[in-house]
Amino acid sequence: MVPRPGPRPAGFTILELLFTLAIAGTLAATAVPQGLRTLDDFRTRSAARYLAARLADARIRAIRRSSAAGLRFQPASPDYLVTAVADGNGNGLRSAEIAGGIDPVRGPRVRLADAFAGVRFAIVDDVPAVDGGPSMLAAGTDPVRLGSSILAFAPTGSATSGTLYLASADRRQFAVRILGATGRVRTFEFDRATARWVPR
Repeated sequence: MVPRPGPRPAGFTILELLFTLAIAGTLAATAVPQGLRTLDDFRTRSAARYLAARLADARIRAIRRSSAAGLRFQPASPDYLVTAVADGNGNGLRSAEIAGGIDPVRGPRVRLADAFAGVRFAIVDDVPAVDGGPSMLAAGTDPVRLGSSILAFAPTGSATSGTLYLASADRRQFAVRILGATGRVRTFEFDRATARWVPR
């Protein structure tokens, strides 16, 4: 009598394990770059929304207190520090009075990259101005386009007009635009496929 072979021992062969590891490695190599792009996009959108929310908060503060309030943007290479400020003597927001403590600072100075890794105030390459002007913005030019370092809201809700340009680590371009007469704040993303700014 020939003995019958018994049941196969439980487990995997080396070949099966190597094949499984190769498939898992291929899937990971495909998924990781897409995941990083999605994370960069999320961070930059979040930073734009964060700035828009800070501006809306400053506008509400100015209306409630019937005195000017806003945000100050201080160059701090390679980015900017953002600080909430308020009018302390009824004559508007002034850099000298902020430095002297007459116009008080409301909260800490914040750098975008500290809260949103890889995001900074920047213009990454030639894009059209978000306000529809014909000029192209050159990479490396000032991304804080306010006319001064302070974006102020009046007690009526109107504001300093301007645009804040943000860039992600993967070169996505966003803009936060402030309309002076109404104090309205809008966020946009530059769509490279259509070469147009898209509201976000």
